[in-house]
Amino acid sequence: MATSRENQLRELLGLEEKRRRNIRRSLHRYCRYIDIPGAPLNDTEDCDEFYADAVTPAEHHDLLNDKLQRLADADDELNNLMVFMPPGSAKSTYGTVTFPTWYMGNNPNEPIICTSYGTSLAKKFGRKCRQITASEKYSEIFGCGLNPSNRAVDDWSLTNDASYMCGGILSGLTGNRAKGIIIDDPVKGREDADSPTIRDKTWDAYNDDLKTRLKPGGWQLCIQTRWHEDDLSGRILPDNWDGESGWITSKQGIHWYVLSLEAECTLPDDPLGREVGEFLWTDWFTPEHWRAEKRSGSRRWASLYQQRPRPAEGSLILRDWIRRYTTKPAEFLQIVQSWDTAYKDKEINDPSVCTTWGQTRHGYYLLDVFRDRMVYPDVKRAVISQALKWNPTVVLIEDKASGQSLIQELRQGVQVGGELFAPPVIAIDPQGVNKIDRLVAVSSIFEAGMVYLPENAPWMIDFEMELFGFPLSTHDDQVDSVSQFLKWAHSGRVLIDHHAVGHRRAGLYEEEMDTGDDYDLSVPGSSNLGGFL
Repeated sequence: MATSRENQLRELLGLEEKRRRNIRRSLHRYCRYIDIPGAPLNDTEDCDEFYADAVTPAEHHDLLNDKLQRLADADDELNNLMVFMPPGSAKSTYGTVTFPTWYMGNNPNEPIICTSYGTSLAKKFGRKCRQITASEKYSEIFGCGLNPSNRAVDDWSLTNDASYMCGGILSGLTGNRAKGIIIDDPVKGREDADSPTIRDKTWDAYNDDLKTRLKPGGWQLCIQTRWHEDDLSGRILPDNWDGESGWITSKQGIHWYVLSLEAECTLPDDPLGREVGEFLWTDWFTPEHWRAEKRSGSRRWASLYQQRPRPAEGSLILRDWIRRYTTKPAEFLQIVQSWDTAYKDKEINDPSVCTTWGQTRHGYYLLDVFRDRMVYPDVKRAVISQALKWNPTVVLIEDKASGQSLIQELRQGVQVGGELFAPPVIAIDPQGVNKIDRLVAVSSIFEAGMVYLPENAPWMIDFEMELFGFPLSTHDDQVDSVSQFLKWAHSGRVLIDHHAVGHRRAGLYEEEMDTGDDYDLSVPGSSNLGGFL
């Protein structure tokens, strides 16, 4: 018969096992139990020992751990997670150091790949992870630890056969499969962020080297401070993303969950429930610290701290020049569509764009922006579709190599519903003027307050980034479409004669026109089939 002491011992052992089980099951408890590596003991790059990080997890760390625990759950729908937080918010401590070690302890035989902008930073993360798994606390909780015969800093394993591999994102991480991929800080700094070459290489490495390593049913974790609207996350996020947290469908059609925390809350649905104007983690960073960072530059603040990067102001078109409308005018003098087409092989990465404008006596209203990457047959169908949607008075298409055949076919007409439909196409000759000079030529129209943009539109964020950032923005196709329309609309008094709209003048100040100054721009569908070039 068991003695009272034996019963007490058995009870204590049961409680201890329950405690270990609770720590294994909960990432929150695990982070509070283990010694998290902080600063290295010395300044050498390959230092393997770190001071313990004594910081208590804050509210935003608990929120991050909630999402990470869901990511680790094979039965949860969350398989792809993006985390955006300001510098110094300890997102890497919890997402790239504690989380993978907890996951490996709970998932024998499963491999993880961790990558960053450079191999040195990836190895630093690897050393911290390795130190945790070599600790007595770790083996006490999971019954396993660092495999002494396989402990290279960039390729090591546990005694339960879970493995960890790390390296720079451009270092060619091939040859190994992974159940989970962690990408932490894929951008080194401003110089790399502003380099189209580096951005393209990073994107190619992600698609060709990393994603191809992922096992079926695997998960992805991308942790970063945003640097550029076209960074790795920017190429995944949908064009209309504006800083909100929650589920998104990527440009590639993949479901991701986004956890985005601003340094200063500006959104009403903040994930932490903060009020607008409230700063992040004020127990660690004072409001004065955040305000000082805010004064360091609007572009820096918007990207690194608010997670909504915008291009450097190009200074050709200023935001203050734009007028806004919530309700469009009931009538317009004319509706004009302006196309910038791209479907040649060398233009495979450029979208085709159609901007649709409504013209009044007082200015020009941007009504819609259509933008997509298409091959030639799809471009032709899109021109027809947009023309049927808006019934424009004129369709402007630049008479360059990629537009010439399109112009010819559209003038001949296209069968739509059993009838021949010929959009009122006008070919525009850019006369060798470069893109910057084209926009400069119409900048006074913006400055005069004659260009109206809608208060809200699904395409507005991307459009404004390009317009206000030009010529420093990533793309210029929307700008080309805008400058083409404004130059045409403002260049003189034009007489349009087409079967769809009849005989009328088209100009900003219709009442000032006289027939002696009209240019007869007959287009297909009128009595003169010669068109205009």
